[in-house]
Amino acid sequence: MPDLFHWGVAWPYFLSALVGGYLLGSLPFGLLLVRLAGLGDVRAIGSGNIGATNVLRTGRRGLALATLLLDGGKGAVAALIAGRYGTDAMVLAGFGAVLGHCFPVWLLFRGGKGMATAIGTLLAVSPTVGILVCLIWLAVAVVTRYSSLASLISVAAAPLIAYLLSIRAIFDPLAGLGLGMAMLGDNPRTLMALAIAAIVWLRHWKNIIRLASGRETRIGQR
Repeated sequence: MPDLFHWGVAWPYFLSALVGGYLLGSLPFGLLLVRLAGLGDVRAIGSGNIGATNVLRTGRRGLALATLLLDGGKGAVAALIAGRYGTDAMVLAGFGAVLGHCFPVWLLFRGGKGMATAIGTLLAVSPTVGILVCLIWLAVAVVTRYSSLASLISVAAAPLIAYLLSIRAIFDPLAGLGLGMAMLGDNPRTLMALAIAAIVWLRHWKNIIRLASGRETRIGQR
């Protein structure tokens, strides 16, 4: 294994992690599943998005769940594979996966909004942060029934949570189960969460406008 603390040796691995994560993240599972089910192009319905929320508008909950799991899974898989080469490679691969989902080369860089992939990545890189983000998303979604608002609030909380854990020796409740990760001084994870939040917010700009004007579609509406 190369000395990852020496940039001259490590940069090919970091670049490979970023590009590999991007290519994995760019796989448009929602689009493929809907087409395989004989339902046409998911981009022609609802918001035109390729993510699970729009797949749900086909009326096929199973397809939406499969899309959610696969979109989340590609972020987690990318981060875990790259994690063999250190934290920096892991966060770059996870960030690449979110970038690939939002701007896939196969679809002329017109992809999804990245929330499921972001959650999968966060769960792999730091289960504590990922679980808290999931809980925040669920709470906002249940109260408001706006998937977009839940995504915006929960992903915005991710870098704050990661940062607080990075500057304080807070006990990780998952450490005893072998699932936790040392967060003290863990700036790469905080920076990754911040970068992911910026991308997800950028991809939700139309939702932000609709939320502000009261025209946003609620979960379950077509």
